[in-house]
Amino acid sequence: MARNLKYTRNIGIMAHIDAGKTTTSERILFYTGKTHKIGEVHEGAATMDWMVQEQERGITITSAATTAFWQYNGEQYQINLIDTPGHVDFTVEVERSLRVLDGTVATFCAVGRVQPQSETVWRQADKYRVPKIAYVNKMDRVGADFLAVVEEMNDKLGANAIPICLPIGAEDSFAGVIDLIAMKAMIYNQSKELINYELQDIPADMLEEAQEWRGKLIEAIAEYNDTILEKFFEDPDSISEEEIIETLRKATIDMAVVPTCCGSSFKNKGVQFLLDAVMRYLPSPLDKGSITGTDPQTSEELVRQPKSEEPFCGLVFKIATDPFVGRLAFIRAYSGKLDAGSYVLNTRSGKKERVARLYQMHSNKQNPIEFVEAGDICAAVGFKELRTGDTICAETNPIVLESISFPDPVIGLAVEPKTQKDLDKLGIALSKLSEEDPTFTVETNLESGQTVISGMGELHLDIIVDRLRREFGVEINQGAPQVNYKEAITGTYQHREVFKKQTGGRGKFADIIVEISPADEGVTGLQFIDEVKGGNVPREYIPAVEKGFKSAMANGVLAGYEVTAMKVVLKDGSFHPVDSDALSFEICARQAFRHALPKCGPVLMEPVMSLEVVTPEDYMGDVVGDLNRRRGQIVDMDSKGNARIVKAKVPLSEQFGYVTVLRTITSGRATSSMEFSHYDVVPANLAKEVIETHGGRKVLDDEE
Repeated sequence: MARNLKYTRNIGIMAHIDAGKTTTSERILFYTGKTHKIGEVHEGAATMDWMVQEQERGITITSAATTAFWQYNGEQYQINLIDTPGHVDFTVEVERSLRVLDGTVATFCAVGRVQPQSETVWRQADKYRVPKIAYVNKMDRVGADFLAVVEEMNDKLGANAIPICLPIGAEDSFAGVIDLIAMKAMIYNQSKELINYELQDIPADMLEEAQEWRGKLIEAIAEYNDTILEKFFEDPDSISEEEIIETLRKATIDMAVVPTCCGSSFKNKGVQFLLDAVMRYLPSPLDKGSITGTDPQTSEELVRQPKSEEPFCGLVFKIATDPFVGRLAFIRAYSGKLDAGSYVLNTRSGKKERVARLYQMHSNKQNPIEFVEAGDICAAVGFKELRTGDTICAETNPIVLESISFPDPVIGLAVEPKTQKDLDKLGIALSKLSEEDPTFTVETNLESGQTVISGMGELHLDIIVDRLRREFGVEINQGAPQVNYKEAITGTYQHREVFKKQTGGRGKFADIIVEISPADEGVTGLQFIDEVKGGNVPREYIPAVEKGFKSAMANGVLAGYEVTAMKVVLKDGSFHPVDSDALSFEICARQAFRHALPKCGPVLMEPVMSLEVVTPEDYMGDVVGDLNRRRGQIVDMDSKGNARIVKAKVPLSEQFGYVTVLRTITSGRATSSMEFSHYDVVPANLAKEVIETHGGRKVLDDEE
C-alpha cells in the first residue's frame, strides 16, 4: 500500500551558532522514540554530531539527516529531519539543506534573540520560499524574554511572528507554556518520560494576557478565512480550534505568518508542543505541490507532481564519503519511484548511472531500503560521477531541476604533504573533500607548484586540515592563510590586436578591434557583444573570441587574480582565407586581454566582512578603537540589555586571529560573528604591497 504523503514532513532546524539546534534535534529523536537515551552536546554524545571534530568542539559542522515518527491526532507522521550548522563558515550546509526541505524550524535563543547568523539563514529560507515556524529556546536561562524575541523577529527579519503559546514564568521559574489555541496550560516536570507534562487550567493571573494574545493570533489569520473574520466581529468565542489550526496552516504555508512557540530543550520543556506544531502548520510534499524543471534538449518547461506514478526525478543535494560504504549521494525525490539496483540518467553529464543501494539515513548510520518514493529524502551509493546540485531522473523522461548556488570561497591556505609518500594520498583526499563541499576548492599555482586550498573562513580550513589528518591519514605543512582577492576594471579602452605566426606551411592569423569596459551593473562574468558588420570576422570565429576572453579572465593583469566582470564589444577585425582558424582568434583574444587591460584602470578587490561584536559597555572604546585600526567602518551601534552591539564592515585581510585579540581586550567577555558582505577596492598603498607579494600568481600567456 502506498503511504499517504500528507503525513510526511521534510524539515530542517536552522539557527545562529549556540541557539540549541542540536539539543532540540536530540529531544525530537528521544520523544519520537528514535533514541532511548538523550545525547548531550556538551558531553560530546549528541547523535546528530557524529564527527569527531563536532564532538570535540561542541559545534555542528555537517548537516545530519534522520527519519523519525510522531503520533499526532491519531495518525502517524514521518519526519525527515536535517540538523544544520549555525557557524557562518558552514553556511553551504544550510543552503543546500533548505533547497530540498519543505519547511524549517528557526530556533532562537531567548537571551541572545535575533543574532547575525539567524538573519543569514532566514534570508536563505526566504530565497527558496521555505515556510517557517519559530522556536524560542533556552527559556530557563537568566535574561530570557519570549515576547522581546518575537518583537525583534518582526523588526529585524520582517517576519510576521505570531505567538501560538505563552511561557509560564521565565528563567528559574519557567514551568511550562499556555497553548493559545486550546487555551490550556501545559505544566512540565523534570523527568525524562515521553509524556512529562500535564494539562491544567490557565493560571488566573495570566488569563487576561492569554486572551489578549489569542485575539491577536485570530486577527492575524482572519484575512485567510472569511468565516473566522465574521465570527471574530460577532462572537470570538465561537471560533473552533480546528478552524484556527486549519487557517493558521494555510497562512504559514503561504509564508504570511510565522507561528512562534517557546521552551527549554535542555530541560525537556516545550518539545512535544513544538512537534505538534510541525505536524499542524508545516507543509507536506503535497502542500508544496509540483516542481518545475526544464527539458535538457528543448529547454521547454516541465512539471512533475509529487506522486509515485509520475516519472522519477530527484536532486542530489550533498555528497559524503563514508569509510564503510564509499561515496554517499543524498537525494531528495520529487516525483516517481526509484528502486535499488535500477538505472537513472544524470542530466548534467548525460550519462546513465546505476543505483547500487539505497539507504534511509540516521545521522551517520545507514538502514538499507528497497526503494524511495516522491517526497522522500534518502542516500544512495554506486554513482560514479554525481556532484552536488545534479538532477537524476528516469532515462525516458529527462528533466533538469534548478541547481543550488554556492558562495565563492574567501580565504586560501597553501598546503604540502610532510613526506613524499603522502603526495598521492593528499591529492585523493582533497578531491574527495572538494566533492563533498562545493565551497571548498583546490588549485595548483602553476609557477610555484604550491597547492592552495580555499574555503569560507579560518575555522572551515582548520576542520579540513584536521579531517585530512584523521580521516585520510595525511600529515601536512600549512602556510599562513591568504585572502582570495579579485580584480576589476574601472575604465574603457579600444584596442586592436593582430596575431600572426608564420612557420613553414600554413600559418596563423587573426585581427580584432575590441572595446573593453566595466560590465553593466548586476552582471558578473563576461558580457560579450558582437557588433561586427559585413562578415569582416566570419561568424564561426566569433565564439572563439568570446572563449579567449572568458578563459583569460581567470588570471588578471595585476597579480593574477580572477577578473570578476567586464564587457567586451567586438567592433571589427579581419581574417586570412587560409591562415585564419578558430584557435588563432582565441589566442588573439587572450593577447588582447593582456595588452588592453593595463590601460583600463585595473584595480584590486578584497572581500569585506560584516562583523557584529556584542560587548559589555566598559570595553566599548577598546573594541571600536581596535576596529578602526583594522580599517573597519562602524555601521551601527545598538544596545541590548546591558550589552552593547557594534556592527562594522571590516576587510577580511585585517581579521585573521581577531577572535583571540577580542578575547584579550575584553577579558573574554565579548563575542563576535562575521559573514561575507561584498568585494571592495583595496586602497592604492596596500594594493601595491599585495601585488608585489602575490605577483608570483601571475600566469604568463603560453603563446607570447
